[in-house]
Amino acid sequence: MQTLNVSEVKSAMAISFYDVKTRQSVEVPESDVSKTKYERTTKEGKVQVRYALRGKYDGRNLTKFVGQADWDKLDAPVE
Repeated sequence: MQTLNVSEVKSAMAISFYDVKTRQSVEVPESDVSKTKYERTTKEGKVQVRYALRGKYDGRNLTKFVGQADWDKLDAPVE
C-alpha cells in the first residue's frame, strides 16, 4: 500500500492517483477528492475496513487506498 504524505498534499493542494487507462500518475485537486470506507465481513465474522480516496480525472473515477491515519488527517467530504 502506498503511503500518503498529507503535509505534502496540503502544500500542493493536489493528490496523486494512478490512472489505469493511461498508465500514468495524475494529480487531482484536493477539492475534487472525497473519502470513502469499504467494509466487509470475513468468514470468521470479523469486519475489515479499507480506507480510500476517490477522485475524478478526465471523466474517469479514480480510487487510491490509504491508511487510516492519512484518511483521518485529510479534510475531504465522506461519500
